[in-house]
Amino acid sequence: MKVLITGAAGLVGRAVLTEWTQSHEIQIIATDIVPVSTLPDPIRFRKMDVTSPEVEHVIGEERPDVILHLASIVSPPKGMTDRLAYGVDVGGTRRVLEAAIKYKVQRLVVTSSGAAYGYHADNSVPLKEEDPIRGNSEFAYAHHKRLVEEMLAEARSQSPDLQQVILRVGTILGAETDNQITALFKKDPLLGLSGYESPFVFIWTQDLARILIRAATDGACGIFNVAGDGALGVSDLGRILGKRIRRVPSWLLKLGLGIARPIGLSRYGPEQVRFLQYRPVLDNTKLKEEFGYTPELTSEQVFVLWKKQAGL
Repeated sequence: MKVLITGAAGLVGRAVLTEWTQSHEIQIIATDIVPVSTLPDPIRFRKMDVTSPEVEHVIGEERPDVILHLASIVSPPKGMTDRLAYGVDVGGTRRVLEAAIKYKVQRLVVTSSGAAYGYHADNSVPLKEEDPIRGNSEFAYAHHKRLVEEMLAEARSQSPDLQQVILRVGTILGAETDNQITALFKKDPLLGLSGYESPFVFIWTQDLARILIRAATDGACGIFNVAGDGALGVSDLGRILGKRIRRVPSWLLKLGLGIARPIGLSRYGPEQVRFLQYRPVLDNTKLKEEFGYTPELTSEQVFVLWKKQAGL
């Protein structure tokens, strides 16, 4: 059995490579645009940019049985355009999907996101896999994940021989997690919106790595929400962190962002308020009962562990 991993140099990719117990029966090819810093023997590395024709070339040469597609832009670096992020998230997935079909890959595992459900006032609480995918166009990441899932749905009808596992992942936290979400947790006082708890569901990096390994080997096919049990609102976060919460009206935050972004004081605009107002809460019942994996850590346990690892 041969497994090819895209985005192997990223946070999740490195966790998968570290977690994967070596087996002589499984060959692992790690791919990314930059080499993986520490690559366990005997895993091989191949340079592959998912936005380039390298995708078909590498997959055509390697002929993997399974592709673990992790390459994605979760936290765009400063200066990255939406067009480039789209090229990785959507265009890159399209290249991987087309090559997988062409070279008769048996299974494709894709990391989607709970953001694919979108940030909407009428979202179900909690959200189940049968709920509609409505990633907002004003949120590039959510919009891209919706487009990717629509692409994969079309492929399921046209190329049913390709097994698919789609994981709608909650907020990932681990020792190395450092992004725009963890930046919110480091503020003192914490920012809260009047009338909203802004619930977060978390998944431990190691739990996600184990889920991905199971998905690539003997896990069930299908679409699964991925999160630890429970959810934490801003009141819970403040209690755990021992921080005060500064609650502001949503209209005031929108006004402030509307002024700050045009003059370069913020990279976010008024539309970002929905990110805190209508956070998707994921139901993980299907993950536990059909996929067969119960996360080791609950959302609260993940957050407490991250707090300790972050030195807060």
